[in-house]
Amino acid sequence: MTIAIGFEGSANKIGIGIIEDGNVLSNVRHTYITPPGKGFLPRDTAKHHQEHILDILQKALEDANIKPEQIDCVCFTKGPGMGAPLVSTAVVARTVAQLWDKPLVGVNHCVGHIEMGRLVTGAQNPVVLYVSGGNTQVIAYSQQKYRIFGETIDIAIGNCLDRFARVLKLSNDPSPGYNIEQMAKKGKKYIELPYTVKGMDISFSGILSFIEAAADKMMKRGECTAEDLCFSLQETLFAMLIEITERAMAHCGSNEVLIVGGVGCNKRLQEMMGKMAEERNGKLFATDERFCIDNGVMIAQAGWEMFRSGHVTPMDDTWCTQRYRTDEVDVLWRD
Repeated sequence: MTIAIGFEGSANKIGIGIIEDGNVLSNVRHTYITPPGKGFLPRDTAKHHQEHILDILQKALEDANIKPEQIDCVCFTKGPGMGAPLVSTAVVARTVAQLWDKPLVGVNHCVGHIEMGRLVTGAQNPVVLYVSGGNTQVIAYSQQKYRIFGETIDIAIGNCLDRFARVLKLSNDPSPGYNIEQMAKKGKKYIELPYTVKGMDISFSGILSFIEAAADKMMKRGECTAEDLCFSLQETLFAMLIEITERAMAHCGSNEVLIVGGVGCNKRLQEMMGKMAEERNGKLFATDERFCIDNGVMIAQAGWEMFRSGHVTPMDDTWCTQRYRTDEVDVLWRD
């Protein structure tokens, strides 16, 4: 039996989770929510994490009903993410590892999402669509690496949705993307937006600029509603994602697709992807908000895999980085 504890704090969520050989023992999380129309700044986000992390750690241990001496390794998000929140979380992980005399494992945030998705859904060797506030990638495993087949060339899809939510002054509770999704369900009119697929890569910044201008002009003239714009934005962005995911599935000969990351909670995205997979005689794998949204147990799961394959991060290598690509990680635990 191997027990791993994971610390995640790369963006506006601070989470700690504990896993034992694939069984989730605890998964505690707290979200930093800003006023409508406002994003979250690194300094303020780090302060939020510092204020809540010790309470979350205590609750994670209580929920798991284990003591520190039972833990085999302490895992933390090494990157990618926002610098100040990453460092604030890593400092606590380093501290408890030294207090408990446990080895440290630095985890790639994106790999954490993938490994948690594989564990929860049972997907064997899927093409992965990773969609979140800071990342948009189409990924497949090959020869002990997660290979990136396509990605955004500017902003991530979650960032695009969040910034449009700010334009509309939507609430950030529970998340701007969730509130865009609810607005989109009421949209009746499709507004044509730029469709920017460049080979296997995609671009969102031009679409965002276009719809921001449309929101200012068309809504004032009564040509569309905010709900129509949310509907149009979702349909366009998701169609782009499904196009490049399907192309990756064809290239890999895969009949499995796994959606991970915070935007992966979106039911419309899951519906569209599910239809595409069904037409290819394939299958969609997706999770709910417990594991899609950033959480500590996904870092514990990836760290558990790394630790069991012989990887431990030396103390002088436990620095954090805002840029840590998915395809830089040696995936030694897979055949």
